[in-house]
Amino acid sequence: MVWLQIKKIVVVIIGAFLTAVGMNLFLIPANVYSSGFTGIAQLLSKVLTDYTPINLSMGLLLLLLNIPVAILGWMKVGKSFTIYSFITVVLSSLFLEIIPIKQLSHDILLNAVFGGVIIAVGVGITLKWGASTGGLDIIAMVLSRMKDKPIGPYMFLLNSLIILTAGFLYGWEKALYTMVFLYASTRVIDMIHTRHAKLTAFIITKKAEELKKAIHQKLVRGITMIPGKGAFSNETRDIMMIVITRYELFDLERIIKDVDPNAFTNIIQTTGVYGFFRRD
Repeated sequence: MVWLQIKKIVVVIIGAFLTAVGMNLFLIPANVYSSGFTGIAQLLSKVLTDYTPINLSMGLLLLLLNIPVAILGWMKVGKSFTIYSFITVVLSSLFLEIIPIKQLSHDILLNAVFGGVIIAVGVGITLKWGASTGGLDIIAMVLSRMKDKPIGPYMFLLNSLIILTAGFLYGWEKALYTMVFLYASTRVIDMIHTRHAKLTAFIITKKAEELKKAIHQKLVRGITMIPGKGAFSNETRDIMMIVITRYELFDLERIIKDVDPNAFTNIIQTTGVYGFFRRD
């Protein structure tokens, strides 16, 4: 368990570092804007510097924006997820202050694509290891548990505001390149983790009872047991079906690996859930 936590911390550090590298070496020098709370912090820092005597760094603004969200996550989501998410935010803010802003390329398209890929790798591995980059991820968890609202429209609205504001203030060409960044980063995150809010896991195992107890100890999710039989071996097995959020995928994977490493697991997209889906 201790070794797992150490590895998780290392992944969080790497994810935060990659986010800062993508911002300071690619997006910020090219005036291409990021998404979510990172994009808000970037845009606010630029606007304050250009239009007011106030000069606040992006790293500081990112930290300040995430403090109320972290408090909300602590109360509504869970301590472990929120702690790791806030550690990611703090480290990202720190690396944004430490790493110098330097333009490696004068090609804005290269900056948008490479910045998007590097940041997406950082975000993707962070999500894959059961943490997040804060901001909208925590808000998504809260909405999922309270009202089962999809995060997609909120993400679209927020990113649209960032793009429109950037376009209005600094030219529509930069706004269009921001869309290129969003596309590149989304595609990479999809490859590393998943963009789907809910997932269904089908687990074929010989240790159904042990696995069921282990899952219920960690996740508050219902499990449907389906009797199964191997077509080739004719051996009887149990099929467990469970619907989870994408933020619970890491915990489920660890449980299966610890209890039954030989279990066959199929994770598929869940486009909608009708009926009872526990949210608290």
